[in-house]
Amino acid sequence: MAYDLEEQEQLENIKAWWRQYGNFLTWLLIACLLAFAGWNGWKYWERKQAGEAAVLYEQVLKAAEARDAERVKRAAGDLEQKYGRTAYGPMSALVAAKVLYEAGDLAAAKVQLQWAIDHGDGEYAHLARIRLAGVLLDEKAYDQGLALLKDEPPAAFVALYADRRGDLLAAQDKRDDARRAYQQALDKLSANDAGMRQIIQFKLDALGTA
Repeated sequence: MAYDLEEQEQLENIKAWWRQYGNFLTWLLIACLLAFAGWNGWKYWERKQAGEAAVLYEQVLKAAEARDAERVKRAAGDLEQKYGRTAYGPMSALVAAKVLYEAGDLAAAKVQLQWAIDHGDGEYAHLARIRLAGVLLDEKAYDQGLALLKDEPPAAFVALYADRRGDLLAAQDKRDDARRAYQQALDKLSANDAGMRQIIQFKLDALGTA
């Protein structure tokens, strides 16, 4: 009998606890299930976006291989408009900018590179800055090019930034500043970058001694 009373007391305690916290736990469980469903839905949407973007990116690459500047521009524009938030967006912009630059359409190349700077993450944005500074060098817009490279980049891009700054400064006949930039580039390059070291050293030697 005492055992039955103890069980009944435990049951009453459980019922009281459920009356106090049951509603909260039910809503918490619903929220967790909704969050899990939302996360799965988001991942599915991301995979779908990436798959569709990959198809368009393939079109960009084929147009680039054929050196068809107009088709590259259209395909890249479509990809950036529809799937610009995927990694294929800035990748496409960099490919398109190269083709357009080689075709002599500097204005369109600059648009693509600026898009990659504005929308790209990490290495894509930094590569776009370096390449856009190169286009501005061709256009003799030296100060604009230097402004693009004024901030300190991640370690992997320090040498590339310094090398491009050296090009811009040398074009302005600021020889001492250019020497310092090229020297910084050499100091930051790894021993494996023998080809680039040779090019930068050649540019540094061409400036003559201080």
